[in-house]
Amino acid sequence: MSKRAVILAGGKGTRLRPYTTVLPKPLMPLDDRPILEIVIRQLAKAGFDRVTLAVNHQAELIKAFFQDGARLGVTIDYSLEDKPLSTMGPLKLIPDLPEHFLVMNGDILSDLDYGAFYDRHVQADRLFTVSAMERVQRVDYGVLDVGEKGDLVGFREKPITTYHVSMGVYMVSRKVLDFIPAEEPYGFDQLMLDMIKAGKPATVAPFDGYWLDIGRPDDYEKAQNEFAAMKSRFLDD
Repeated sequence: MSKRAVILAGGKGTRLRPYTTVLPKPLMPLDDRPILEIVIRQLAKAGFDRVTLAVNHQAELIKAFFQDGARLGVTIDYSLEDKPLSTMGPLKLIPDLPEHFLVMNGDILSDLDYGAFYDRHVQADRLFTVSAMERVQRVDYGVLDVGEKGDLVGFREKPITTYHVSMGVYMVSRKVLDFIPAEEPYGFDQLMLDMIKAGKPATVAPFDGYWLDIGRPDDYEKAQNEFAAMKSRFLDD
């Protein structure tokens, strides 16, 4: 089965400055290659044969580096935004999307099996699947539960909260495009709320492997260190 992926690579990477002053975030290197190249190589290994890069900021640099994708073993084409369209808006610009396709951010370091994630979504014929990580947050203080009259009604010493977060990796049915307005910024958050409102909520697929969103300088430094130490976990070449 032919597999198609759309990688969102049009952001300015403002949270990663000053690193992104010269290079777009997807071209920031981990060891000897850009993070986006690592992602594309992972997709190629997982059976994806066509990748569309949704680009905007410094698009020419990204195009010059990846060209048609031949050296990475995939066909790469480009969808150019004339203005920022957030995370889901760019999908409306791509006219030939298949019935099901993968969408992901271009700055993710993960050992998620993208091929299996694709197959499970297609086999279940889902509308939208979100790959999610469980996070644990510990409050470093004693938490006071205060009643309406200011009286203490409960106390929790350094409570721990668990929750799921989106990994920025999605499987999408073409039917979802009906929710997305043309040529307007439209984000993942808006889409999720609109789908819930319409009674067609997305499916959450928990993942317990490795995932890091390289969005801030400390995340980038962590990714550099951990990629160097665990390179074979992400690439086998």
